[in-house]
Amino acid sequence: MMEEETQSLHLDEGLSIKEEEFGQAEGKMNQVEDEKPEEVEEEDEEEDEEALPHSEFLDIFEEGLARLVQDPLLCDLPIQVTLEEVNSQVALEYGQAMTVRVCKADGEVMPIVVVQNAMVLDLKKAIQRFMELKQQREGGVKHVSWRYVWRTFHLVFQGEKLDDDKMKLKDYGIRNRDAVTFMKRLRKK
Repeated sequence: MMEEETQSLHLDEGLSIKEEEFGQAEGKMNQVEDEKPEEVEEEDEEEDEEALPHSEFLDIFEEGLARLVQDPLLCDLPIQVTLEEVNSQVALEYGQAMTVRVCKADGEVMPIVVVQNAMVLDLKKAIQRFMELKQQREGGVKHVSWRYVWRTFHLVFQGEKLDDDKMKLKDYGIRNRDAVTFMKRLRKK
């Protein structure tokens, strides 16, 4: 009988301890809940103070990007670089891409980056993208009809026309840093 009383005493003590712990925990939770709105308000105020207008954020971003582009790996890229251009440059460094120099009739050479197993169509799309970015940066012509361009001009490598859009550049013998000429088609009479 004495053992039963001791167990019940221990049980009662255990319950009372647990009740005290629960009460303390509940009190702490109430304190945290009371403090939470103030903390949230303080955090909101800090965020408002730290928030920058969009124009200032863009200025900071462009400064950081300009420093990044000074890296020897990325020094060939323009200051207003796009993610696509950075990825192309990295692919070049890893040997996953190649540069095809496209020579225009006026003597301008366009360094076009394409993947190693690119087709003629991929080269044409890369030329389009290069010209669009160039026009955006220089503020030139707003729209070019590429359908007209490809009907009027064609690409030539070592005297051979690149007519088949689905043929790979490697099959024409085009390798890294090879020159492809952008020539006007002669009219057939």
